[in-house]
Amino acid sequence: MSHVLAAVAWPYANGPRHIGHVSGFGVPSDVFSRYMRMSGHDVLMVSGTDEHGTPIQVQADADGVTPRELADRYNRVIVEDLHGLGLSYDLFTRTTTRNHYAVVQELFTGLYDNGYIVAKTTLGAISPSTGRTLPDRYIEGTCPICGYDAARGDQCDNCGNQLDPEQLINPRSRINGETPKFVETEHFFLDLPAFAQSLGKWLDAREGWRPNVLKFSRNLLDDLQPRAITRDLEWGIPIPLEGWEDRADKRIYVWFDAVIGYLSASIEWARRSGDPEAWRQWWAADAQGKDALGYYFMGKDNIVFHSVIWPSLLLGYSGAGDKGGEPGSLGALNLPTEVVSSEYLTMEGKKFSSSRKVVIYVRDFLERYDADALRYFIAAAGPESNDTDFTWAEFVRRNNDELVAGWGNLVNRSISMAAKNFGEIPPALDLTPEDLALLETSKAGFTSVGELIGKHRQKAAIGEAMRIVAEANKYLSDQAPWKLKDEATKPRMGTILHVALQAISDANTLLTPFLPHSAQKVHELLGGTGVHAPMPSIVEVDDLDGGPGYPVLTGDYTVGARWESVPLVAGTPLVAPKPVFRKLDPSVIEEELERLES
Repeated sequence: MSHVLAAVAWPYANGPRHIGHVSGFGVPSDVFSRYMRMSGHDVLMVSGTDEHGTPIQVQADADGVTPRELADRYNRVIVEDLHGLGLSYDLFTRTTTRNHYAVVQELFTGLYDNGYIVAKTTLGAISPSTGRTLPDRYIEGTCPICGYDAARGDQCDNCGNQLDPEQLINPRSRINGETPKFVETEHFFLDLPAFAQSLGKWLDAREGWRPNVLKFSRNLLDDLQPRAITRDLEWGIPIPLEGWEDRADKRIYVWFDAVIGYLSASIEWARRSGDPEAWRQWWAADAQGKDALGYYFMGKDNIVFHSVIWPSLLLGYSGAGDKGGEPGSLGALNLPTEVVSSEYLTMEGKKFSSSRKVVIYVRDFLERYDADALRYFIAAAGPESNDTDFTWAEFVRRNNDELVAGWGNLVNRSISMAAKNFGEIPPALDLTPEDLALLETSKAGFTSVGELIGKHRQKAAIGEAMRIVAEANKYLSDQAPWKLKDEATKPRMGTILHVALQAISDANTLLTPFLPHSAQKVHELLGGTGVHAPMPSIVEVDDLDGGPGYPVLTGDYTVGARWESVPLVAGTPLVAPKPVFRKLDPSVIEEELERLES
């Protein structure tokens, strides 16, 4: 068994997150983490809210609050939303903790000492109306390489090349449309070209990655450029160098501090666990971490940060870049095992846009619909390997036809029949070839579904689990136990129902990573007790180093179901079940479309 790090992209805390966000980073990482825990691996799932940078400052100014107050507000909203979805973080924290500041400054210092951070005079983009620095991603223009007219100031999403804002043709601010002013300023840069060989060697050794991720990352190696890691900012982490740490106008750039959050969150989790060194089991690039695997989950717009920049930071800090060097005080650190990138989710044929009201926030969704209904849609029809469109008609169809009529109906009618006729799980007596075939099918799912989840093919995995559900439904219809009510045939009725309930128990375990809320309900309907699918809790904590307190997501995931078939015990009491899923009236389609247009 291995130590498995599930490193989940950090949602930005300048507003509530919509369902497009959680389809990329949230649900896929939770499905994987739950499966790996059920399989016996020691999982550490970490993330938090990303809270620095100009966008937070701009939004705070617009709302008449401080950046910290804005971050506090949306940190809590996001924590509550992810809790509602049942995302099983070991620690969901934030980037404004003093622990995070210290870890970021340690990596900066280690990289600087090894020669991978250099000072340069460069051009910075300034808003003429406010005098504030414009972050690269808040500048748009025409790509000078491919001519794409919506390239960002850090990269072109069309051709994938890295850019600097001043290279854009006809640059404009995404905040107010004005043309930025470029002025000379001194900043520190990550010397990315100094990782070309070590990064190339590492990428060439990657196996099993999604082809688009690997191809995109390798293409970037041909033109690596030094990348600014400080900016003229007021809201960010101070630069830990003499003459710079007290400057109020210079801060570490938000992209640099956010990716380090995976490490700082792991260290914070360890400190809170009572064993401050426990994080090393997932991170140490030596014998102590030899069985450690790291999986990073995000949307495709974040690939470059996780497949090129973050590995460069880890290589440089560990003294393993092209210039060599010595590991910093944290020691040599593990690189990602795999970067798991999802494509984009659109909505009713349009790109998600809060400003254009093409959006449904997680909170609003969960007020009207069940969390597992959304989790099911994302797993079965989400943007795993292709851009995918969320439509209300398709959501209602999948909920009603697949969750309610397929899985929910199987659970309901089987348990209802057994409860009504026996009051308990009946014994299985003489098994027929048909009985044995279904039992073998459901048991085989632990291999087939598990292998697919392990390879990040969740759409195929939930499809395989639902195929087993369909087989159980067919078995029940073919065997027609409701016809076997007289004294002579009732033992056969009991055997059929026992076999069906065993298949339901197996299918429920297979579906647990995807549908944890309903999995707990089905477990209890089958007479099970205790925790089947552990859930996260919101815990109010104090900053470990004296800063303001904040809420975190955490939980005890050592309890719950294992990834195996557990034989049902004849005689376990059963009661008439309540429906596990809610059927949606088709009228909600029109209601939701009207909300979008209002």
